[in-house]
Amino acid sequence: MLGIATAYAAEVGISVKLAPYIVGEFLGVPITATMLTTWLTMAVLIGLAFLVNAKIATVPGKLQSVFELIIGGVYDYMSEVLESKEMARKYFPIIMTIFLFVLALNWVGLLPGVTSIGLYEVHDGAEHFTPLLYPAATDLNITIGFAIAAVVAIQLAGVLALGLFKYAGKFINFHSPIGFAVGIIELISELARLISFSFRLFGNIFAGKVLLLVVLFFVPYVVPVPLIFFEVFVGFIQAFVFAILTLFFIKLAMEAPH
Repeated sequence: MLGIATAYAAEVGISVKLAPYIVGEFLGVPITATMLTTWLTMAVLIGLAFLVNAKIATVPGKLQSVFELIIGGVYDYMSEVLESKEMARKYFPIIMTIFLFVLALNWVGLLPGVTSIGLYEVHDGAEHFTPLLYPAATDLNITIGFAIAAVVAIQLAGVLALGLFKYAGKFINFHSPIGFAVGIIELISELARLISFSFRLFGNIFAGKVLLLVVLFFVPYVVPVPLIFFEVFVGFIQAFVFAILTLFFIKLAMEAPH
C-alpha cells in the first residue's frame, strides 16, 4: 500500500538514518532522496543562471547589480590571495561553483516539504516511510564527491604551476632522511583532506538536521523557527569554509617546495 505522507514522523516518532533513502532504481542504479535533492538544486542553479544571463544590460538592474557586486568582490579577494589576477580568473569558476552549489544544497535542504513529503509502504502491518527529498549533505557519498573534486583541483593547480616532477618533489624527497619524512607527512596530509572536507560538511549538516527533527517532534511550533534561521547561517558558513579552504590549499599547492 502506497500513499503520500506529510507528517508521518509526527505519528510514529523520530527516525534518523545514516544510509541514504532509496526511492527507486534506474538500470540497476539506486536513486536516492539526496540524489533527487541534488538534481533539483542543479535545476534551480541552472535556471537562475539563465535568468540572470537573459537580463544582462549595459545599465544593470537590481538583480544584476547584486551579482556583479558578489562576483567582483570574490574575484578581487581571490586576486589578493593568489597574488595574480590571471590565477584568479583561472580558478574563479571552481571556487565559485563549489560555494554556490554547497550553499544551494544546504538551503534547499531546509525548504518545507524536504524530509516530510514522501511515500510510505505497509509490509506485514509495519509502515515504512521514504522521503522523496532529503538534505543532500547528509549523504556522505555526496560530500565525498565534493571533496574529491576539490582535492583533484588542488593537485592540478600544483602540477600546472610547478610541473609534474617539481610538484611531486614536495612528497617524494630522497635528499635527506628529514626531507623524506617531511614529504611523507605532506602526502598523508593531502590524502587526509578528503576526510576533513567530506566529514566536516557531512557532520555539521547531518547534526543540524537531527537537531531540527528532535525539536520539531517535542516543541513543534515556537522553538524550531530560530533554529531554522541558525541552520541557514550554518549552511552559509559551511559553503564558505569549503570554498575558502579549497582556495587556500590551491595557493599552497602552487608554492615551490623548500
